[in-house]
Amino acid sequence: MKHLCYPLFAFLILLPLGSCRGQEKAQTPPETRGGAGPGTKQEEPYTYKNGSVFGTGKWYMGREIAHVMGFQGMRWLERPEREAEEQTAKLLRNMDIQPGDIVADIGAGSGYHVFKMAPMAEPGHIYAVDIQEEMLAAIRKKNRELDLKNIKLVQGGEKSTNLPKNTVDKVLMVDVYHEFAFPVEMLASIRESLKPGGAVYLIEYRKEDPEVPIKELHKMSEAQAVKEMEAAGFELRRNFGNLPWQHCMVFVKKGG
Repeated sequence: MKHLCYPLFAFLILLPLGSCRGQEKAQTPPETRGGAGPGTKQEEPYTYKNGSVFGTGKWYMGREIAHVMGFQGMRWLERPEREAEEQTAKLLRNMDIQPGDIVADIGAGSGYHVFKMAPMAEPGHIYAVDIQEEMLAAIRKKNRELDLKNIKLVQGGEKSTNLPKNTVDKVLMVDVYHEFAFPVEMLASIRESLKPGGAVYLIEYRKEDPEVPIKELHKMSEAQAVKEMEAAGFELRRNFGNLPWQHCMVFVKKGG
C-alpha cells in the first residue's frame, strides 16, 4: 500500500476518527441476507466484507469506502503548502465561476474553497455543506472576520445534502466523495439540487498515478468515478488534466 509522504500528523488524520468530515458517519453493517457468501454481509447496492485497515468494510461497485477525516484534522485542510500541492487557483479557473452563480461545496470542511469562491460568485452565493457542526462553526467564525454576505451554511446528512431542489449551478466535491457512506443516495440528492445545465466538479486524487503521495483508498481512478457517476445519471463532460495530483472531472446530467 502506498504511504503518505506527509509528516506523521498528516498520516494520523487519515485514520478512523470518532466523527466525520463531509457527509459520512460510521456505519453498522446490516445482518447477512440470503445469497451472501460466508462472512459477507450484504445490503443492496452495498456489500460488506474485509478490506483495508483504512477502509470501512463497506463496498460500492467494487470500491471500498474510505474512513473519513474528522474535524480534528482541520489544520491539515488549512496547511500553508496546500496551494502549491493542489493549485487551487487553477481548479477555480477550471470551474469558471461567474457573478450570480450558485455554487455548493459539498464536504466544505473548514471553508478553504468556500472563502475563495464567495467573492467570485457575487451577487450569487456559496452553499457550504458539511455534516460536522465543528466544521460549520469554523466557517462561521472566520466569516465574522471577513464579513462575506453570500455564504450560506447547510448542515448536511448522511444521505442528503439538504439543499433545495433545482437551485445550484455548480457543485464542488474536493477529496470527499470517496468517503461518502451512502454514495447512491448522496448523488441522487446532488442531482436533485442541480439546475438544468448544472455541473458537478469531482476532485479526487489520481489513483492511476503511483507517485501521488496519498493512501490508495483515498484515491479514485477516472474509470471508477465514471462508472459510479453514470449509475447515478451523470455523464463525463471533461477531465481537466492540469492539476498536480488530482483529477478535475466535470459531470453533467445525462442528456443535459
